[in-house]
Amino acid sequence: MELILWRHAEAEDGRPDAERALTKRGKRQARSIAKWLDKRLPRRCVVLVSPAVRAQQTAAALGRRRTTAPEVDVGVAARTVIRRAGWPDAGGTVVVVGHQPTLGRIAARLISGTEADWAIKKGAIWWIEYRAGSGEALLRAVLDPEFV
Repeated sequence: MELILWRHAEAEDGRPDAERALTKRGKRQARSIAKWLDKRLPRRCVVLVSPAVRAQQTAAALGRRRTTAPEVDVGVAARTVIRRAGWPDAGGTVVVVGHQPTLGRIAARLISGTEADWAIKKGAIWWIEYRAGSGEALLRAVLDPEFV
């Protein structure tokens, strides 16, 4: 299984939090990562997206079918997102478009075995692969939108 953690791109400040939209820079970030991802994702993949506007707009840049999943919303526990993604048994590729600190905690848990507050920059992805034979998680890519 492959799990891609994609933090929403830069968003406007303000309230209510769930309605914050992407800035112009955030839209550029989302487009650049989406273009890079689209070339590498399999045709069939699952895209789970937080209901927050900024996450929806980030995922929309990918142009693929997506599912709004309250289980990946702001403030959700890492274990809830991991379970919703089906890690590690679901197979295939799952893209989760969500928020900090949850995504960083997921990355830490899957890669190191211990949940910790790892930072994932706005708009960035962490691509993690589960190797069934060894039971290990392999970090395949970390990509910041400013370097695409």
